[in-house]
Amino acid sequence: EVQLVESGGGLVQPGGSLRLSCAASGFTFSNYAMSWVRQAPGQGPQWVSAINNDGGDTRYADSVKGRFTISRDNAKNILYLQMNSLKPEDTAVYYCAKDRLRYYSGRYTYSTDGGTQVTVSS
Repeated sequence: EVQLVESGGGLVQPGGSLRLSCAASGFTFSNYAMSWVRQAPGQGPQWVSAINNDGGDTRYADSVKGRFTISRDNAKNILYLQMNSLKPEDTAVYYCAKDRLRYYSGRYTYSTDGGTQVTVSS
């Protein structure tokens, strides 16, 4: 059974930083691309960033490009999202998602049972 457990969220002031983590289990982590997806209150899910299976290719939504960095540790089965220069509009629940392929296909799955809350506010 695929399990993705997110952590690292919290309350931060605008301009601050947070590092999210996602511990993966139940599948061969190094064989799949991974993404981060976020959902703000009253809004639909928004794809944030993706990384291919070996970490050699990364992609970002325009809204976070230059501020967020996605990375992975395949030895530890952990996905990361370093978030800098945070803005109030980054406030959302963040989920990690497993792609169906080694590279980003846009076809990913995640569970809304978990997630980690990020709140950017002064």
